[in-house]
Amino acid sequence: MTPDDMAQLHAASFTEARNWSAEEFAALLASPLCFAVGDVRSFALVRVVADEAELLTLATNPAFQRQSLARAVMCDWQDEAKRRGATSAFLEVAADNTAALALYQSCGFVETGRRPGYYPRTGKDDCDALLLSRRL
Repeated sequence: MTPDDMAQLHAASFTEARNWSAEEFAALLASPLCFAVGDVRSFALVRVVADEAELLTLATNPAFQRQSLARAVMCDWQDEAKRRGATSAFLEVAADNTAALALYQSCGFVETGRRPGYYPRTGKDDCDALLLSRRL
């Protein structure tokens, strides 16, 4: 999967968020701390620093949602993070992203913090970011 593929899938998956560019994906992937799992249907981008893994983004093509691809990607990135020495994982998610929140909670993530008004929303109130974490 190329940075261009990732940028296109990210744009198709997120309608209310700022889309990441191919250059941003390429820069992250150039770091030895970052890795991606998945394919052009669904992928996750993760960074492992010391013993912590951070899910930077997870995207699933809308045509392939509700087929357990994101769940498989969740398992894959956590397995790879453990191989890289991570013992805990964290992420942030928009409080109004109920589908992602349900997925993360079903994978054992629990809310550990909140960033009020973190995500701007056009024509409505900004949305809180929920910080979620779990032991690996």
